[in-house]
Formats: sequence, structure tokens, C-alpha cells
Amino acid sequence: MSKNLVIVESPAKAKTIEGYLGKDFTVKSSFGHVRDLPEKELGIDISKNFTPKYAISSDKTKVISELKKLAKESETVWLATDDDREGEAISWHLKESLGLKDSTPRIVFREITKKAITTAIQNPRTIDMDLVNAQQARRILDRLVGFELSPVLWQKIRTGERTNLSAGRVQSVAVRLIVEREREVDAHNAKSSFKVIAQFLVEKGKILSAELPKNFETEQQARTFLEKCINAIFTIRNLEVKPAKKSPAAPFTTSTLQQEASRKLGFSVLQTMTVAQKLYESGKISYMRTDSTNLSGEAIEKAKIQIENAYGEKYVKVRQYKTKSESAQEAHEAIRPTDFGVERIEGDRSEQRLYELIWKRSIASQMADAELERTIATIGISTTSEELIATGEVIKFDGFLKVYLESSDDEDEENKGMLPPLSIGQILNLSEMKATERFSKPSARYTEASLVKKLEEMGIGRPSTYAPTITTIIKRNYVVKEDRPGKERNFKEFSLKNNTITEKTGTETYGTEKAKLFPTNIGIVVNDFLVENFDDVIDYSFTANVEKDFDKVADGKVEWQNMIADFYKDFHQKVEQADGVKATKGARELGIDPKTGKKISVKIGKFGPYVQLGDINDEEKPVFASLLKNQLVDTITLEDALALFEMPKLPREVGFYEDKPLVVATGKFGPYIRHDDKFYNLEKTDDPYLVSEERAIEVIEAKRNSGDLSQPKDLGIFEGLAVNVGKGRFGFYVKHGDKYYNIDKGTNAAEISIDKAIEIIKAKKAAESNKIIKEFPENKTIQVLNGQYGPYIKAGKRNVKIPKGTDPASLTLEDCLKLANG
Repeated sequence: MSKNLVIVESPAKAKTIEGYLGKDFTVKSSFGHVRDLPEKELGIDISKNFTPKYAISSDKTKVISELKKLAKESETVWLATDDDREGEAISWHLKESLGLKDSTPRIVFREITKKAITTAIQNPRTIDMDLVNAQQARRILDRLVGFELSPVLWQKIRTGERTNLSAGRVQSVAVRLIVEREREVDAHNAKSSFKVIAQFLVEKGKILSAELPKNFETEQQARTFLEKCINAIFTIRNLEVKPAKKSPAAPFTTSTLQQEASRKLGFSVLQTMTVAQKLYESGKISYMRTDSTNLSGEAIEKAKIQIENAYGEKYVKVRQYKTKSESAQEAHEAIRPTDFGVERIEGDRSEQRLYELIWKRSIASQMADAELERTIATIGISTTSEELIATGEVIKFDGFLKVYLESSDDEDEENKGMLPPLSIGQILNLSEMKATERFSKPSARYTEASLVKKLEEMGIGRPSTYAPTITTIIKRNYVVKEDRPGKERNFKEFSLKNNTITEKTGTETYGTEKAKLFPTNIGIVVNDFLVENFDDVIDYSFTANVEKDFDKVADGKVEWQNMIADFYKDFHQKVEQADGVKATKGARELGIDPKTGKKISVKIGKFGPYVQLGDINDEEKPVFASLLKNQLVDTITLEDALALFEMPKLPREVGFYEDKPLVVATGKFGPYIRHDDKFYNLEKTDDPYLVSEERAIEVIEAKRNSGDLSQPKDLGIFEGLAVNVGKGRFGFYVKHGDKYYNIDKGTNAAEISIDKAIEIIKAKKAAESNKIIKEFPENKTIQVLNGQYGPYIKAGKRNVKIPKGTDPASLTLEDCLKLANG
């Protein structure tokens, strides 16, 4: 056994580190956290100063047992978990669970390289209890909020059932941001104005584009301006050339990496963190959870050498960035490659793309500014005092742009091109001038990346919390992430060409959304309930201040129990007062039905949002209709509700196919077609209320021909029983009667014939029969069996291993009794 045992969190990290340490070191993984608060109880003794009752996780008992054994056999145990609060807490839990001394060496590093690991071994410390307590404070406060507030939601929003509803200090704030943004979008009243753009023909067929620096509020004003420009002379009145520069963005922090990977690579926040984790554990990048933009002197020097070798000395400009975040730990580093000389790596495509992004951003941060020449041309109009402006840029020295340019969330960002040669006094030939109607836009809905950016700007959450927060609110169905098609609208356009004004009406699509976050009905109702009754808990400034309190605990300035006690007193009192709070279903009255005079309302029920015509106290039963996808309880109108009552009800029969009815319905996983007791999911673009017989048949045939086996495929009859092939929870299978046989990996289930299926069934049955090597009918309590660890004798309830070299098939009853009796 090795003299030294090094414990890390992940197997991949263990494998990489073990490659750098000698034969005297064994590196093992704890597979993440080993202890936590129990799942089904609060796990906090509030009366004893919020003492947590930690328990070893059920799936970690074997891991702890093995690590204990290895720790006893080793001279030194090294705790080498991640260098942050979560990693410090894992080390502490390991120390407690394994019964290690307080003096157990703790080593930290921000990259997995031989030098970093060796340096860490040479400079051990002990566990930092201030960091551990900061993590404990976060875990306990969040458990108190979730454990006490979630039951209030079960009682007041979906009464009579324990549901998937939950509340959380950060997740509820994230939902609040999304709900408030949705209401901003809904309340936005698009205002139109007219933008004037002119195109001039200059020498050699080049075109100069210029625009009026203001918009006209009405079409009459726009038309009047174009009328003034009839027979006008257009002249270059002024040319202003200004030097300008662009500087590179700072190296990546966790949140900026998430944002840029979303914009440039289309990665979700969770995908970015998963891929970054693999890159870190394989030793390719520095630690991926950081809010520092700092680079070490050694890293800067290596980047400088790489830039000089690849691009030349003039491209180098050494920079040290300071992080804006008050809580950032400057001793930590930004996310960067461990070896700047490696521009591309092997691995799967996602790892390659993310690594390349990190490499480019890190290298660019130490490169020279891009030098630009910005030209502004002012164009005079002889018939009016108004002037047109044309702008352009020329890159004189590309600098860092040779490698990388940061993307923007601004969808309207324009890259200005180079202007053609111009001179003051030059007369321009107008090709065409247009005044086009444009509409104001609401604030953009959040993407995952822009939500992370907003949370970070507000000081809410930390690098490690963003991905799980977004995952949770989507999992809880408070928020959906999806694309939505735009709508069409008309716009007017006036054109001046050859001194003649023409008018036309065009059509444009607006409001198209790509991978945006939308609140659901239940998300809105939960948010409104929490804002009304627990506003201080999900208040933006409160949540940000709590993060600062955690930082104070980490710095040893505040006792974590005192911090929790200050919060819990008022919070618990509000929870107790919630018994008197009125239950809500997000219901609201929409108005009166003009035909019946009955009240129409909208509510959220067990199976989703619906509109109701009438009241339960009326003589006639109320009439109900489900809301369509994307309709919100918050914004649905009386007209929308009346239209829902006129729509056909689901499930509905749309026709026949193969002499069996086609039924369209909606279920837990969305709309579907039922045909011959089989179910076929409709596409996202299909409206279940409008699906025709032809479309239903098209969907069924497409599923059958695509090799989709989510619905079992009939193959034929074997031994008088039906044979099917399908896909279930545990993979592809062949079904014979009521028995299922898993299909081996590598077999194309979609191409299995009846003959192949029979072959699989026979082979599986034979394998099952081979499990029993020998059975003695004269005494059913004695059997010779083949088990996981080889052949054995089963004598009653006792299992006796058959000695090596003994042929199990040759054993007699007498032999078995002798072996069983010792």
C-alpha cells in the first residue's frame, strides 16, 4: 500500500493527478459530497443554535468504508478537493466521516498540472473552518427557506396535495426577474416612427449609405421631408476623421464564460459547466468556478511568449485586470489554458470548441489594442437645414482582433464598414431615399446567459449557483426555455427616386424568440404569492446582502449561527402567519359572457390553467376550457376566453385510418394522436385543436418509417404469442407475450426482423436456463447453481462455494451434502 492517500472529488481528477505523483501516492475519489442534511427531514436543531444533523449519503456508505480502510493503511492522508467553499466543505465532511485528525493536511491548486500539484504538496495547510462555515451557512439558510416555505405553497396554491412546488432564496428571485420581464414585454405599447436612409452613387459604382440622425413621429412628417428633398443638391459639408481603439475583454470568469459560450457556441449554462469541468479535470484549463479576472504572473509570461512566437512582438500588450465584484478573490485566477502553447485539443467536439474559446479569450487579453480610423461624413441638403450622416471604420492595426472579438447581447449591433473616398464640397448623386416605418421594441426576454449576467450584476448568487438555479426553475416548470415564432405586421414605406415619391405597404415578422426563458402560469402564480406575502425573502437587495453576509463569514468577521438567527426570527414568524393568508389559484374574473350573462373566470387547476363559464353554485354545471399553449392566466382576455369555449374539446376524433379511429388529445408530455391503442406525439408546431385527419396519418406514418420505437412494432407470432420490438425505460427490447428481453447494445433495433427476434428470444431463454447447472428433484432444497462469483451449492438458506477444479456438473447429491456439511 502507498504511504500517501490523496482524496479528491472526481474520478477523472483522480486519474489526472495520479499521473503526476509517484508510486508513493494513491489518489482516490469521494465522488462529490459524502455527507449532507437528510432529505426527508429538516435536519437542523434550531433550539441548539441551528446545529446541523449531517448524515452520510446512502450512495456513499461503500465509498466511505473503502476510504477508511485506505486511510488506516496510509501514513499520510491529503485532502485535495476544489479550492472554493464547496470544496473546503467536502474536505471537512471527509475528515469528519473518516475520523481524521484536525491536523490532516489540506492542499489546494487552481489547475491540474504537475507543477501545481507538486507545489501544493510542498505547501499544505489545514482545513479553513471559516470557508466551511460560509458553506454551512448557505446550506442551512437555503434549507430553512425551502423546508418551511415550500409547504406554504402546497397549502395555498395547490391545496390537498404535496406537489412539485418549491421556493428558494436564489431560484425564486430568478423566477421573479423572468416574470417581471414578461410583464414588461406584455405592457409594451409599440410606437412607430419613420427612419430615413439615403443611398448615393459615387464614383466607380460604389454606394454611400447615410441616415438622418432623428426619426419622424408621423408619416406626414416623413413625407414632408422627402418632398423637401425633391430636386435638392446633396453635398459633403464636413469630413471628420478620428483615431479610435478597441481593447480586448478580460479573461473569462464563470459567468462571462457562460454568457459567451451561449452567444458564440449556443451552449446552455449547464452544458458549459459540464464541459468546463471535463477540461479542468483532464488538466487542460484552470479551475472553472471563479469570479476573478486576474492572471498570475507566470500565466501572463507564457501568454506573452505564445503571442510573440505566433504573431510578433508588436501584438503583445501585458495587462492585469481587476475584478469589479467586491467578493472576488484576486488570489484566484480567471479561467485560462494550463498551457498557452496548446491552441487546440483532442476530445469531443464540445470540449474542443469550449477550449478554443477559452484559449482565444485568454490570449487576446494580453494582446495590443486594435487601432481604428473612424470617419464621419456630414451631408448637407440644399432645400433644408437637416443634414444626413454617414459613418465608417477602417482597421489600421488589427491587434487582438487577429484572434478574438467578444460578442454582444445587443441584437441590433451593427458593424460599420469602410466609406468610399470622399472630399469636402463633393456633390453626391442620390440613388434613392427611403422613409421606413419602424417600431419600438420592448426589453428583451432573458436567455440563460443574460439571466446569469443580470444575477451577477445584482450580486445575487455565486459562480457555482447559476447553473443549478436555472436547472431547478426549469425542472419545477416555473420557466420554460423555448423558441417561439414571430408575428406578422404591416409597415409603410415612402421612397424618393428620380424626384418622384412612391408609397408602399410591406410586411415584416417581429417578436421571433430563440432559446428564451418564459414564465409558466404556475411560475407566475407562485411568484405573485411570494412577492405579496414574503417579499423580504425574495427581495433583490436582501438576497444580494445575504451573499455579502456569507462573504463575511468566510472572512471570519461574522459567526454563521448569529447570521442565521438574525434571518430566521422574522422569516419563521412570517411562515407561521401564513396560515391566515388566503389560498390562491391565480384566479381572476375576466368579465361576463354576452350570450348567457354568466361570469367568466380563469384559474389554475390540478391539470393546468383553464377558463370557467359559470359558477359552482349555478343550477347548470360550469363549462370549462383549457388554455392554449403560451396563453397566460396573467394576460388572457375575455375575448380570448370566449374563443376557447368555441373551440372543439379534447380529446377529439379527427377521422379513421386502417379502420380504426384517430383521436387527438393532450397529456402529461403534450399533445398526441391515439390510434389502435398506440400513442404518437405531435410536433411542437402542431396545434391539437387544428390537426386534421391527413396530418394525423402523416405523423403516424412518419413515426413508423423513422425507426422510432417509442411505440412497439409488431413483428409476428412465435409459439402462439405476439412478438414486438420497442424502446422502454431501460433501452430497446423484444417482447414475447408478456415477457421482455433486452436487446444487446450495438444491435440496430429498428432493423430487427421476426427471425432475428426469435433468435434473441431463444438465446435469452437458454441463458436463463443455464443459470441452474444442476437440480436434484429428490430434494428441492439442494441445488447446484451458477452465480456472479462462480458455481455454488444452495442448501436451504445456505450458499456454499464449490472448490476450484471441481466440475459442478459431475456432483452427486452425496457430494453436495458433504460439501454443504463442511
